[in-house]
Amino acid sequence: MKKTTKSYIFSIFIICSCVNEASINEINSSSTPSTSDNKIMPLGASRVDANRPYFESYRYELWKLLLNSELEFDYVGTQNDNSDYPPYLGETFDIDHEGRGGWTAEGILSEMDNWLDNTDIPDIVLFSAPGGNDALDGVDYNTIISNVNSIIDILQNRNPNITIIIEIPAPVHSSLMTGYINDYFVQLENDIEGLCSNQTTSSSQVIYVDMSTDFIDDYLADDLHYNQDGAQFIANKYYEVLINILQ
Repeated sequence: MKKTTKSYIFSIFIICSCVNEASINEINSSSTPSTSDNKIMPLGASRVDANRPYFESYRYELWKLLLNSELEFDYVGTQNDNSDYPPYLGETFDIDHEGRGGWTAEGILSEMDNWLDNTDIPDIVLFSAPGGNDALDGVDYNTIISNVNSIIDILQNRNPNITIIIEIPAPVHSSLMTGYINDYFVQLENDIEGLCSNQTTSSSQVIYVDMSTDFIDDYLADDLHYNQDGAQFIANKYYEVLINILQ
């Protein structure tokens, strides 16, 4: 449409990668360039990609909220979600996105230019759970942040006027919020404002949205991913920001 233990956590990470292997290796470039002034790229890993009926993405619920507001927009990305989504307000769900289950910030960084070569350059990026899979894999925090900053640099180089909305991520299940995983979430929450300020330019705004506060275990389908309520919670948070940005 154009309109837990560490080993257990690591096992979940691998499973998420395998479930979405086809989407990882396939680029579905759009044959019709978007003419929208609000090209939105949902960027991230499995929390963007989803795997219905097992767990959800926020994308469908956010799409409905934006349609309700009669805002003009277009999801863009090289990935397609072929799950079954009911039509809404007479429209068919816009399945384009840039989410790949199991991918790390390092992996996204390595392919970001290639993906942008094969899709419309976004006006707005929804950067989901930055470095979340890296943290699950025990990657050094400073390395994660360096890669996240480099991803932002690429996006701004491709569109100097881009708006990037980056998450303070919703936590994983409370039983897993220990040790390095907990430290990662806490440190990112402390650092995100400075990261956004440092990356914002005179023409490109980088802003954060707090997905962590008030997010509860009942919003999870498993230890990591959203159920329907969780997807709605995340969609509502994005909508509250986007409603003030979309032209």
